[in-house]
Amino acid sequence: MYASLSISPRSTQELLALLIGFAVAGVISTGYQLLTERPASFRLLDQGPHPSTFAAIPFLVFAAPFIIMRNTIRGRRIERRRFEFVMVATVVAGIWSLMSGTVVVMVLQTLQRFMG
Repeated sequence: MYASLSISPRSTQELLALLIGFAVAGVISTGYQLLTERPASFRLLDQGPHPSTFAAIPFLVFAAPFIIMRNTIRGRRIERRRFEFVMVATVVAGIWSLMSGTVVVMVLQTLQRFMG
């Protein structure tokens, strides 16, 4: 009567990586805003070839899913962006979050091997 619902370990691992990616993006973006009193933005790259621009790249790699979603939600509310644009931006942020979350998980696993 009822089909058994089971999730493969691989799917669970990928879901956790996705969630970890979004969580890390939110934490570091919020931390940036707390320290600088302005929201994180891709405009950090507009300063030209300065050391601070190069330092912003690793930050933006991990903060990007949060920035993309924040800008997408604001754009939908303020500019009345179309659903298709919001959907594409959400997919891009999700894939980016999955990739950055996978990197975070791999780093944590490597640290765990070295520590114990």
